[in-house]
Amino acid sequence: MYQNSFPHKRYSHTLEFLKKHIPVNNTVLDLGVENPFSQIMKKEGYTVLNTSGEDLDNNQSIIENGGYDVFAAFEIFEHLLNPYTVLQKVQSDKLILSVPLRLWFSPAYRSKTDMWDRHYHEFEDWQLDWLLEKTGWVIKDKKKWTNPVKKIGIRPILRSVTPRYYIVYAERR
Repeated sequence: MYQNSFPHKRYSHTLEFLKKHIPVNNTVLDLGVENPFSQIMKKEGYTVLNTSGEDLDNNQSIIENGGYDVFAAFEIFEHLLNPYTVLQKVQSDKLILSVPLRLWFSPAYRSKTDMWDRHYHEFEDWQLDWLLEKTGWVIKDKKKWTNPVKKIGIRPILRSVTPRYYIVYAERR
């Protein structure tokens, strides 16, 4: 999945934020198929349920069925056409999610070979905050961080100072 580009920094920040807000005795519904971060959460003692690759824009049954304490979506919402409906169907009172932020100097990501690997939304922080507010969530904590790359040029310099990721912890109103 991450040949030559394992996201150590992103996973480190995400795990630190998760541990700050979510006790390990919680069951986490992690949107998306099982992935390296799902394995990290399990190693830390969390019970993790993953989705099976279903189209979450059209099928939210796994979200509606409950059986989890915390709803998590780590870099998933940018791929959805309809995150509003997904957030309305959540069957827990705690939510933790992260998104890549829109970079003014770079276009939205779009894989030409993988239909699932495209960003429909690239959020600004206020957009995600508004989406959560409109769907009945109150943000309790949030954090941003950069994603510098080891290259030379204007964009790499901008990436070293411009926040790329945004993570929030919210509770249902």
